[in-house]
Amino acid sequence: MQIRHNVPFARGYTSLVPRAGQTADMLTEFGFLQLLPGECWEQRSQTDEQCWLLAGGSAQISWEVEGSSPQSAEISRPDLFDHSPFCLSVPAKSIVKITAGKDGAEFYYSATDNHKAFKAKLYTPEECMSEFRGEGTMRETSTRIVRTVFDDTNRPESNLVIGEVIGVPGKWSSYPPHHHPQPEIYHYRFLPANGFGLTTIGETPYLIKDKDTILIRETEVHPQVTAPGYAMWYLWIIRHLEGAHYGPATGTPIFVDEHKWVTGDVNKIWQPATTKK
Repeated sequence: MQIRHNVPFARGYTSLVPRAGQTADMLTEFGFLQLLPGECWEQRSQTDEQCWLLAGGSAQISWEVEGSSPQSAEISRPDLFDHSPFCLSVPAKSIVKITAGKDGAEFYYSATDNHKAFKAKLYTPEECMSEFRGEGTMRETSTRIVRTVFDDTNRPESNLVIGEVIGVPGKWSSYPPHHHPQPEIYHYRFLPANGFGLTTIGETPYLIKDKDTILIRETEVHPQVTAPGYAMWYLWIIRHLEGAHYGPATGTPIFVDEHKWVTGDVNKIWQPATTKK
């Protein structure tokens, strides 16, 4: 499923994936918060864990978990493509307060039900370092930057897995094609903003543009490619299922058998005779 967002984000909070109606099966609220310089925002929940990922600008962010002392930090991010994120993860029964800095602030918000008690944590850019994935395989046609903010290895209490991918111009990501039973949200930005990419969800193709959101359901295969000349950033959010967390422990992701071979011997991958060495 594709959700278009063709206009600039409005001031304040924009819900992109509500946890109701036709998107209820994603089990996750997802949206965008835009604050002007000095503006404040407060969010609290008794039942949901919350995640606030800084997309751009600067802010003072503070959080208070029921029964604990308040904490705060000054955070900033010049841009999505060349700088890793700050990301705050808090459990249910928490209050998060944000005051935008002199350049304003933009955040991506996600929340899902989680009654487990755990400590709040602000993930820093140093903890979300870029990994150049796919290097040395498929004749470099699927090299991309992957930043995993948290998963079961460093946040086992969470019901979410969150990360970013930078799609290199003209190259593939989410490749080889794969699927998993857990629902996943992809949200895209492009550099320059008039860029585009392509994805297939199952056997349905989609043209992806800036600020689009793609919803991926159980068993839907989802490879994608970035148009030459443009960089594609996307945020990915996976919701664990009860008894079936996403990750190696449950055998996910599941690569499509007929395409697994592409990560093997690159000499078996065809190329024009004029470019062969």
